[in-house]
Amino acid sequence: MPERAGEQPSRLGSAATTGCLLLLVLLADAAAGALVVLVLAVRGLGRLDAAMAYGATGGPPPDWGPLTGFGVLALAVGATAFLLMRTGERVAAAVQLTFCVVVAVHALRFWP
Repeated sequence: MPERAGEQPSRLGSAATTGCLLLLVLLADAAAGALVVLVLAVRGLGRLDAAMAYGATGGPPPDWGPLTGFGVLALAVGATAFLLMRTGERVAAAVQLTFCVVVAVHALRFWP
């Protein structure tokens, strides 16, 4: 019986460590998403001013910003899904992989 008492604290400590790691990774994903949205919003406002300056003579050059931003976000979400799979969180990993595919498809919509 003393062996079981020795196993439980290590499992509890491991679960707490895993939970904190997952929380930090998910917060990093949320921060990356917010950063992509903020950068793209600011770039979009700048592109509106540039489009007015070009007028009918010619269009502005293609903008790779949205494609790059959402592509990097999809990569970060995919890495989070991989980490979730490695820790054994299969359901959360499946949700993250689904979100990764959605963001990747959204990024491909911006292909110039």
